[in-house]
Amino acid sequence: MAKPRKTIITCAVTGAIHTPSMSEYLPVTAAEIAEAAIGAAEAGAAIVHLHARDPKDGRPDQTPEAFEPFLRVIKQRSDCVVNITTGGAPTMTIQERIRPAATWKPEVASLNMGTMNFGLFPMLNRFDGKLKHQWEKDYLGNRDIVFRNTFGDIEHILTTLGANGTRFEFECYDSAHLYNLKHFFDAGIVKGPLFIQTVFGLMGGIGAHPEDVMHMKRTADRLFGDNYRWSVLGAGKNQMAIAAMAAAMGGHVRVGLEDSLWNGPGRLARSNAEQVARARQIIEGLGLEIATPDEAREILALKGPETVAF
Repeated sequence: MAKPRKTIITCAVTGAIHTPSMSEYLPVTAAEIAEAAIGAAEAGAAIVHLHARDPKDGRPDQTPEAFEPFLRVIKQRSDCVVNITTGGAPTMTIQERIRPAATWKPEVASLNMGTMNFGLFPMLNRFDGKLKHQWEKDYLGNRDIVFRNTFGDIEHILTTLGANGTRFEFECYDSAHLYNLKHFFDAGIVKGPLFIQTVFGLMGGIGAHPEDVMHMKRTADRLFGDNYRWSVLGAGKNQMAIAAMAAAMGGHVRVGLEDSLWNGPGRLARSNAEQVARARQIIEGLGLEIATPDEAREILALKGPETVAF
């Protein structure tokens, strides 16, 4: 009998989009981030995607020192694949954003594949009056954020981290980002299997309609054929619907409080593990199996946990 296809669940545990005043369950301290990642892995996430925050007020912190405490705890207590962001926050420079992954040499690092408008300000209407910190109001109210990811920026990240054997979660917010990735693939700067995370429903990127999902999948199929592994990220209320659609189409899925604070209409998710459990229920309800960390390493051709620097 043919081996069953395994579905990789990635969990993005805190991110840099949501702010602490939005949910008491958003991990902020190193201890909270470590526990959230380990809980997500125990619930079935093969990969944990990690950002760091200032423990005092929860603002994004892209210093390598902020990552160290939770990286070491996660490695000691779990065999999950660790994915370190190079996105950081869209207001940071490329030099700031690359430092944690360059320092800690993870198996996977995220990489945004194009410069784009990044609109967080619609969230102000829902959370206005609840924001405790001035930085949250300034950050979310900024209508002029341009998330810079030039061809030079992308190549710098690819060559710097690629030299350490790190592979990439290519975050593609629109079809143009897939074509940007095709440039680097054709140039031989990146090699398959590419791990392509198509992102839906974030203002500034492609929408979250099923036709948008189909368009991104068709485009990636045409550009990369068998040389990529497809995963999806649905922002906010779109999270589980897009996960279900993609899983049924043969894709992998990403969930977590970075992408959505919710676990149903009007219900805040009390943990990342809750969202992983729901995604797992969808996947297994389709007759599919979730991938273990080692199976994810095989699917994505990763270098292995013994080669990281934490």
